[in-house]
Amino acid sequence: MVEIMGGREIDHLVLAVRELETAALTYQRLGFKLTPQAQHPFGTGNRLAQLQGNFIEILSVTEPDWVSESGEEKFSFGAYNRNFLARREGISMVSLQSTDWLRDRIDFEMAGLSLHAPFAFTRMAVQPDGTEVEMGFDLTFAFDPSTPNVVFFTCCHRHSLNHFYKVDYQAHPNGAERISAVFIESTDVAGTERRLSALGVNRTLFEIVSGQRDAFTGFAMDVSDLSVTRQILLDSGLDLDNAPDAVTIGPDSTFGVTVKFREEVGA
Repeated sequence: MVEIMGGREIDHLVLAVRELETAALTYQRLGFKLTPQAQHPFGTGNRLAQLQGNFIEILSVTEPDWVSESGEEKFSFGAYNRNFLARREGISMVSLQSTDWLRDRIDFEMAGLSLHAPFAFTRMAVQPDGTEVEMGFDLTFAFDPSTPNVVFFTCCHRHSLNHFYKVDYQAHPNGAERISAVFIESTDVAGTERRLSALGVNRTLFEIVSGQRDAFTGFAMDVSDLSVTRQILLDSGLDLDNAPDAVTIGPDSTFGVTVKFREEVGA
């Protein structure tokens, strides 16, 4: 289990959008530098905002004919995100860090979580110099039938993280450093707390509010210099809440999620 400050850290957020390039342009307006588009073998494509130790995956169904359907035990990543996008855009999944997918399965089964069959894939990634490198991933999905729109999985990178994370991709004009919190709306806060405990997460990374639905509603982003970030966001022309200690953009502008930018503690 990846443990920093007592729990699993965030690997990445899956931000499902209907038009990949439209969303990419918006996040570039917000000051993010994105990787070139990559294609999954199961029908989805993505562009990433690589940060310091985690990342945002802006994802869309780019090859619908490649999407396979889910079965009784088989989980279809493409079908899940296609069905999610039929309802709305937003964070469809949260991925947690892993160094051992087999250990993840043991840990989750011991915690009483329901698991799908093991899921692994490879894809090509364009490096900053234009060359391509094959990346491999082993994913472990922990499913709760009572909250089908709040999906967690662990992501075990087979490749060296030095091949995945690149300094050129991690240098963002807005000074983005890392995802520091995920916002969850829950109809059963106590039940969500129990699920996070079973997943073994770093609890400081999740902020839960009681509400009328079960959903990931947004995230907080630590930045190196909030004054620089603030000016970029003001120049973007998007509606925002400009508070002294944070700048927040609402879900209507950022594809179904609230994005809060705040200065990294100690920056």
